[in-house]
Amino acid sequence: MVTISHVVQDILNKHVFLQEAVNHGIVSYNKLAADIKPEIEAELGKKVKNNAIVMALRRYSDKLEKKQQEPAFDYFRETLLKTDICYIVLEESPTLLQKVQTMYKEVDFKRGGIFNIIQGNYEIGIITNQRSKEKSISLFDDEKILNVIEDLVAISLTYSKDFMFAPGVLYNVLRFLAWENINIIGIIMTQKELSIIVKRLDAMKCYNTLERLGKTSKSQKKNKI
Repeated sequence: MVTISHVVQDILNKHVFLQEAVNHGIVSYNKLAADIKPEIEAELGKKVKNNAIVMALRRYSDKLEKKQQEPAFDYFRETLLKTDICYIVLEESPTLLQKVQTMYKEVDFKRGGIFNIIQGNYEIGIITNQRSKEKSISLFDDEKILNVIEDLVAISLTYSKDFMFAPGVLYNVLRFLAWENINIIGIIMTQKELSIIVKRLDAMKCYNTLERLGKTSKSQKKNKI
């Protein structure tokens, strides 16, 4: 049987920012209850009282508080910023990978060369230096280029230990950027590094947000000690 609590939980799970506000105790339960009341009544097919919704919100908040913990970012070793990057998206084809391998051999990584491949089922994305753009486009001249996004920046976080099996790490990084209204063009993740690709206009805001995130986490850890 679907209850008010079930519907309230579904609504908050669909709206992450609303869930964040409830978790941080910065929302009025009465106002939120009035706001979501029509959706709850439509789902249940009957009228419900405001107080019943408020109670369901409080129960959900208690459950959320027990479940969620502050993100542990004390293992961030350093934050690196690389500029003048472009993102080339091509349609998958039988000949494309061979050309990608040819391009890889020409990248001078010792002089700051960047070359990352993101392969999907229907397309391949290449993240590389802006200076390699024309050569890349020339190499893929007979391939179908779906998009070329220029003027990008990669902000990379390196780690002092493996984090891949710690649930919620990626979510906690991205939610801080979402709160700052920073649009993410792409994400590259390995066992020791997380790179976030953004437009140049968002670069410093993104960098400062991630730096602040790391410092806040370390400060919280010291206070607990």
